[in-house]
Amino acid sequence: MLFLPDMSEANLTAAQPELVSLPQLLAMRRQEGHLVHFTVTPDWGQGRTTFGGLLSTLAVQAMRDVCGSDWPLRALQTNFVGPVAAGTFEVDVCLLRQGKNVRQVQARITQNAPDGTPQVAGVMVGVFGLGRPSAIPLLMPAPPDVTTDAERAFLWPYIPGVTPDFTRHMEVRHAQGVTPFTGATEWYSRSFARLRQHADVDAELTTVLLADVGPTPALATLSKPAAASSVSWSLELRPVLGDPGDGLWRMDKTALAAAEGYVNEKTELWAPDGQLAALGYQVVAVYG
Repeated sequence: MLFLPDMSEANLTAAQPELVSLPQLLAMRRQEGHLVHFTVTPDWGQGRTTFGGLLSTLAVQAMRDVCGSDWPLRALQTNFVGPVAAGTFEVDVCLLRQGKNVRQVQARITQNAPDGTPQVAGVMVGVFGLGRPSAIPLLMPAPPDVTTDAERAFLWPYIPGVTPDFTRHMEVRHAQGVTPFTGATEWYSRSFARLRQHADVDAELTTVLLADVGPTPALATLSKPAAASSVSWSLELRPVLGDPGDGLWRMDKTALAAAEGYVNEKTELWAPDGQLAALGYQVVAVYG
């Protein structure tokens, strides 16, 4: 996640890149053994890099390509090391260990610098696990009520140069809580989101992608625009049962602590039918 508004007239009037959907990006990938090559387009940009949720989603796809997609993803740890520009990059996948029920896989995103030197841009570790019998009773939390339902929630517009380019691929609706740069005193937001072109994108990849949508609520405490960028991200997934279709997913974000330019925040992502899809924890750097 990175939120970097640019209110300059040049950016507000600049021609916007054509949209290349997530299914198209996935279809363009190329595998060579443990390496999976991707091409990302400018419409997935977020400030000076590519949307972090997309990068993690593509890394998970690479893990599944190399090590198999038969086991559901249970957890994903992501360190955003450096920016990824529009263009090609590769994901180097390494199986760390596979036991009877758990498979741990590492993925390193590498992109060449302008001088041709390979630069590590991200390091991810995915934990895939089979379901198994358990004596623990079923615990299935439900999303808390919000003051505004999905259909009546405010639809965020896309404003060139103000909202990140990747949001053109998303429908995001604000339902409750704070919005960026309003000088608010609260530290939470509740919103709904979905990928506009979601055909052939399964629930697992959708969960990874949508869990990173939206700025940290800490930005609402500021009264003027400032940049923010994720440093690390830990995502815990619950397999979504059934096909979510084109329903709106719900994101509940809460800033837990903030000091010295860093924010610790929590995200709860709920599938359209109310299933808990993921718990996310991020360390976010705020430059303002």
